[in-house]
Amino acid sequence: MRDSGHPGRIATYPAEKIRRQAAQGRGNPPIRPFRRAGRKSTTREPIIQEPEAHDRQWSEGFEPEATRRDADVTESTRANRGWWDRNADEYQTEHGTFLGDDRFVWGPEGLDEVEAGLLGRPEELKGKDVLEIGAGAAQCARWLAAQGARPVALDLSHRQLQHALRIGGAFPLVCADACALPFADASFDLACSAYGAVPFVADPRLVLREVYRVLRPGGRFVFSVTHPIRWAFPDEPGPEGLSVSASYFDRTPYVEQDEQGRAVYVEHHRTLGDRVRDVVASGFRLVDLVEPEWPAWNTSEWGGWSPLRGSLIPGTAIFVCERD
Repeated sequence: MRDSGHPGRIATYPAEKIRRQAAQGRGNPPIRPFRRAGRKSTTREPIIQEPEAHDRQWSEGFEPEATRRDADVTESTRANRGWWDRNADEYQTEHGTFLGDDRFVWGPEGLDEVEAGLLGRPEELKGKDVLEIGAGAAQCARWLAAQGARPVALDLSHRQLQHALRIGGAFPLVCADACALPFADASFDLACSAYGAVPFVADPRLVLREVYRVLRPGGRFVFSVTHPIRWAFPDEPGPEGLSVSASYFDRTPYVEQDEQGRAVYVEHHRTLGDRVRDVVASGFRLVDLVEPEWPAWNTSEWGGWSPLRGSLIPGTAIFVCERD
């Protein structure tokens, strides 16, 4: 489907504009809900996307170079916005069946919020204002809406949010940087992020402090990331992924870069202790740390995640945080 086949709109707020308005005392821009017309689609449909001009070299066999080097906040944001815009179609096609259109899955293990209840019992979500950060195609927000919550789905990638438009749903979609959330203080009762934003920013405290700001007192933020121990192992699903190959304490970011040395994908490593300290330093109280075990029913592989590795070492860490 072409972009012109997606009715509706995505509210876009560049971080630079938000920071400039804040400096001028103009506050945060309003977020206007909208409804989408047209038929309901599905994540399993094949997607057609015309490559951008600056990306066409990639379709001719170019492969980024993988390395470990420093990458600051600006470089990480620019690289990851571009990567998710380029790869959103492939990601949704490959993982759409597993994620579903309206499931809330915390990670490749398949832990479902229906079972976990990390945001609260489903009946307690009705009427709650919930922010999903790094929403992708907004599958989690769609599940929240079905429970009677009032979700807002935010993502850095415009193309990911176009998939949310394609699937459908009557809740706001916002394209913005999680390090500069375009919402007023105390706007939400809950916030969640399933592998969104936190692993990709150079300073996760920027995200955590922003989430703290937009939560109401007593609000809860639950986010999942790759389990830090995985950084000591090769990112392989088979036996080769079970031998330590790097220092767990090496916090140098993983970077994929082009021929000019420009980052096109960045992921940042924090130890488990780092993550806990980030949460506490941002004002939250850590109430739980969940390490999902690999269930017997899940026979699928997802990148470096697999039944083999999942039965031996943790793959996901879920932090349950509360604002007093």
